[in-house]
Amino acid sequence: MRKKLYHNIAAFILSVGLAITSFTGCGFGDGMGTKVVLTTGFDKNEIFRIETSTCTLPELMVYLTTIQNRYESVYGTEIWNTNADGVTLEENVKNIALAQIAQIKTMNLMAERYEVSLDEEEKAQAENAAKAYYETLNDSEIALMGVSQKLIENLYTELALAEKMYQYTIKDINPEISDDEARTITVQHILIKTYALDGTGKKIAYTESARQDAYEEAKEALKLAREEDADFDELIRKYSEDDKATYSFGKGEMDPVFEEAAFNLGTDEISDIVETEYGYHIIKCINTFDREETDANKIKIVEQRREEAFGREYDAYVDTLTRNLNEELWNTVGFIHDENVTTQNFFEVYSRYFGA
Repeated sequence: MRKKLYHNIAAFILSVGLAITSFTGCGFGDGMGTKVVLTTGFDKNEIFRIETSTCTLPELMVYLTTIQNRYESVYGTEIWNTNADGVTLEENVKNIALAQIAQIKTMNLMAERYEVSLDEEEKAQAENAAKAYYETLNDSEIALMGVSQKLIENLYTELALAEKMYQYTIKDINPEISDDEARTITVQHILIKTYALDGTGKKIAYTESARQDAYEEAKEALKLAREEDADFDELIRKYSEDDKATYSFGKGEMDPVFEEAAFNLGTDEISDIVETEYGYHIIKCINTFDREETDANKIKIVEQRREEAFGREYDAYVDTLTRNLNEELWNTVGFIHDENVTTQNFFEVYSRYFGA
């Protein structure tokens, strides 16, 4: 079954660490040997070139406006007042939009190299999706983003081809994952914290005296937990400072100290006091092998291996490319601030036509 592209592309950018994400920034370097050249002679509205592939300002604005309106629908317009280390959130979002569309276009170049192409049915789907999305746009959105239905069709065609290229790259990657590697367990725990939070949410470590008090409380809870007919749920309610009492997880997903103690427990067995950066834990194993969760974790691990394999292939290809950024035009790019521009369903419409 075809996976939803938006999920895949987000996963590529966040987990594979592709070089395109450094398309902008100090020196325009990516640390991978890819040449990034600033040139003159760009066509009107041309943001960048990657070899023979180009990106225009209207294409970028579709991505940028979609992300902008997604943020604003959740957090409101005041979110753009925030910044980190002198970099505004708007600038970060600009870079995300640039990274996304540059990655799609690079994957289309890969598809050309490997002779991967869309069939007639897929091309028709892109055309129908473009018609459906374009019909959701009002006159202000069309004018201010500078888009046409044909431009949207081209963007959807590129998205579909990028997804097909990804599937082509991973088609033979089907690693065998053992039960032990994917084993998922379920535990409950009591947490006695050894830190507090200041007004900004920053963790402040307890004093030595306060840590000792917390440890004594943990010892008391452990003693009660090991009494015959102890009600661990009741002890959680009485002692624990974690909002969550039960965790199901596989190897490599939790604090290493917590995880090692948990995986060494038998069903219904209770650990000694386990110390992590969060405080003192008392762990009770509920299930040493969750079949359903383990099978789900196998699927997750396989997807991770596929993404890693694709990332290696992609990085090797990116290393051969020359990219050209129209810095003058890029520096003028910004959000559209107009109450009539609210479109944010570009990827959702695509998924309706190319989803699972």
